Amino acid sequence: MSTETPSAATNAAQPDANTAQPDATTAQPHATTGRPDAEPAAAQPSAPPSIHLRAIITWLAIFPLVAIGMLALAPVWADWHPVLRALLLTVIVVPLAVYLVVPRLLAGYGRLRRRAAATRR
Repeated sequence: MSTETPSAATNAAQPDANTAQPDATTAQPHATTGRPDAEPAAAQPSAPPSIHLRAIITWLAIFPLVAIGMLALAPVWADWHPVLRALLLTVIVVPLAVYLVVPRLLAGYGRLRRRAAATRR
């Protein structure tokens, strides 16, 4: 003989109110990403810039940094050996270019390409 009360038996057969049950109002997972709130993915990701364009963008980042660095450090390193000057300048310029300037220039180039592609459509 069971010790459960009739109300407990009927509650066991019914789903718990805390258990999520899919219905028409529940967001369905996105077909591509599987996330329910995901926006549709872009039709085609753009190709990275060519090696020639990346070289130009890198030069556009490096040249002003080197020119400004040479002018700013001229009073400090007037009597230094040229190798030490180059060492100090590259220690400053390379991280600035790699982590700040080049990524921003590439992002700007990507925005220009997307804008140009959108106007062509």
